[in-house]
Amino acid sequence: MKNQLTKAEEQAMQYLWKVGKGFLKDILDQYPEPKPHTNTVSTILKVLKEKAFVDYTVFGRQHEYFPLISKEQYSGKSIKSLVKNYFQGSYTNAVSFLVEKNEMSVEDLEMLLNELKNKD
Repeated sequence: MKNQLTKAEEQAMQYLWKVGKGFLKDILDQYPEPKPHTNTVSTILKVLKEKAFVDYTVFGRQHEYFPLISKEQYSGKSIKSLVKNYFQGSYTNAVSFLVEKNEMSVEDLEMLLNELKNKD
């Protein structure tokens, strides 16, 4: 993955991951009201193809889009980048920040630790 996604690109990817693969209309149907213009979403998908996040199969004059990167792959890369850029590469600092800001409770943290310990 070469590039980070803009908010609009990430939103389009969320909807494409949800449908798995689909035509422009299928992806557009996922957007809440008021829906963006068809040309806007089409342009976003074109950019996502250029960034190698999306590809398509041609059916006549229509394109059936599908993701080239999974949601899990992108999420992992995004979290890694966030921790690197904002928490000096320390996941401990990131989790401490979440606890301090009441975004994660100590109980959640203990539950996570227990899950990790039992994962072996």
